[in-house]
Amino acid sequence: MRTFEDIWSLAVDRKGEAEVEDGLQQPKSRDAIAATPDHRLLATMTRCIFQSGFNWKVVDAMWPGFEAAFDDFDIGRCAMLHDEDFERLVSDTRIVRHGPKIRAVQQNAAFLSDVAHEHGSAAAFLADWPTENYIGLLDLLQKRGTRLGGNTGQYFLRFSGVDSFILSRSVIHRLIAEGVVAKAPTSAKDRAAVQAAFNRWREQSGRSLTEISRVLAMSID
Repeated sequence: MRTFEDIWSLAVDRKGEAEVEDGLQQPKSRDAIAATPDHRLLATMTRCIFQSGFNWKVVDAMWPGFEAAFDDFDIGRCAMLHDEDFERLVSDTRIVRHGPKIRAVQQNAAFLSDVAHEHGSAAAFLADWPTENYIGLLDLLQKRGTRLGGNTGQYFLRFSGVDSFILSRSVIHRLIAEGVVAKAPTSAKDRAAVQAAFNRWREQSGRSLTEISRVLAMSID
């Protein structure tokens, strides 16, 4: 496995140093994440779920309708949606009328409400999660949340400002090239190997998982 410095050089050779630097993203600070209202986490979660497998631009254009239809994603109201609410929502032309994804809003509101009761707020829980076990956070989202497995949970965390890596096709190709995994990491063993590799590159570089993820992607794309 190459050092982070070596992978940085590969990215610079492909893109040029200025483009690599410009392409980096920074995670939010712990305090900024903790200050996020939980209803905005539900909104981000919902947006990622509806964009998954769908045209992102369509969801973006309809987003004001989503905010109105789901009462600004108020956690209490969304967690208590009843059958008549679902009947109304699946006919609401302001949103994408996808029944299982609409149901996920209610289920994820209940999930975030539970986390808030356990930790003070869902945002504080995310802010305090150890970066060196990011894979564990993805596993938790998949287990306790709804439709938050795969890249959906990863994008939710990235858009929420959590220090994160996204296992995009390019990142996976770099991980394979470095001998970290032989294929897309789905097993617990492979996912642990990915976390260990990112932790090592983080120690070598002092950079965030978010930055490292972008550099790995640019070393391929």
